[in-house]
Amino acid sequence: MAKAPSRPFQFSLDARSGSARAGRFTTPHGPFDTPAFMPVGTHGAVKAMTPDQVRATNAQVVLANTYHLSLRPGEELVAKLGGLHAFMAWDGTILTDSGGFQVFSLPKVEIRDQGVRFKNEVDGSTVDLTPERAIEIQNTLGADIIMAFDECTPYPADEKLARTGVRRTLSWMERCLKAHTRVHEQALFGIVQGSTYLHLRESCAQSLIAMDLPGYAIGGVSVGEGHELLCRITDHTAPLLPEDKPRYLMGVGLPEDILAAIGSGIDMFDCVIPTRYARSGTAFTVRGKIRLTNRKFRRDRYPIDASCECSACTGGFTRAYLHHLFAANEVLSAILTSIHNVHFYQRLVRESRQAILEDRFDDFRNQFMAAYAGSGKSE
Repeated sequence: MAKAPSRPFQFSLDARSGSARAGRFTTPHGPFDTPAFMPVGTHGAVKAMTPDQVRATNAQVVLANTYHLSLRPGEELVAKLGGLHAFMAWDGTILTDSGGFQVFSLPKVEIRDQGVRFKNEVDGSTVDLTPERAIEIQNTLGADIIMAFDECTPYPADEKLARTGVRRTLSWMERCLKAHTRVHEQALFGIVQGSTYLHLRESCAQSLIAMDLPGYAIGGVSVGEGHELLCRITDHTAPLLPEDKPRYLMGVGLPEDILAAIGSGIDMFDCVIPTRYARSGTAFTVRGKIRLTNRKFRRDRYPIDASCECSACTGGFTRAYLHHLFAANEVLSAILTSIHNVHFYQRLVRESRQAILEDRFDDFRNQFMAAYAGSGKSE
């Protein structure tokens, strides 16, 4: 079985609080602290935010999407313009996903052991995406952390389908390792699949661990399973992964999901929720979610969250003003609410890290959730 060659990537654990971990992962574009939340920049941009605005939220690492960037503008153009960091003006760490999640969610996808065939959503041409091609695109884009091409098993799935997904995921991982050429510049993470079948998760994890990868992800937990199943899968799978490597839970999620997963020993997260919710007028606060489009905020003189230090909350922008912006369909509504929501998520993981360093994570989580959920339904 192939093994990943050694790379100049370092992960150090600074503290534990129960199973929760505080660490640091060093990449060619600098270190980032864990637990870490990665804002999603699908097309090379976090929606409705400039790179400086993203930095101001204390984000240290962002995610970009291999599939979308390969379709438009194309990885070769990105490379000619200096690589992904220069292209999107982000000098910190970047992670690119393999594109598998997006591809498997497309209609009329043909999945074979060789790879995946589908229609290009831009021009309608037939595209074959293989493990080799996914790695080639990511090598060309130049992100610091790249993801293996895996089969993202849908939910619900019977055991036969889940087993096939694990078999392909492991076979494709081997091919990804062989295709990976920039081994000293990019850390290639493997992805544990297996749907809701814990014995399949375990066997997949064991096979990936034998390859001695620089990091490991848990995939297929943000495709509709819900909070309880997510927790069950994560609680079982995270302890199986090496203690001296970063652990990444893909596509998660809501604050309650993130806190539960940190408690299980997860280090890294990404999700579109902060910016997607922001564009529809939903803001996260320490007292729960609020809908700024709700008429009750039309005369509200308070900021989104009086306890928040983001520029949207400290810049004199009231809930009444934001309500007006959404009603008027002004783009500033999405900008300000996105700034706040991404800052809220960064604050969540930063305060979680501090609680771990002080060995009080369980107390912090309980206190946060009591305030967050205690206000009842979202306003």
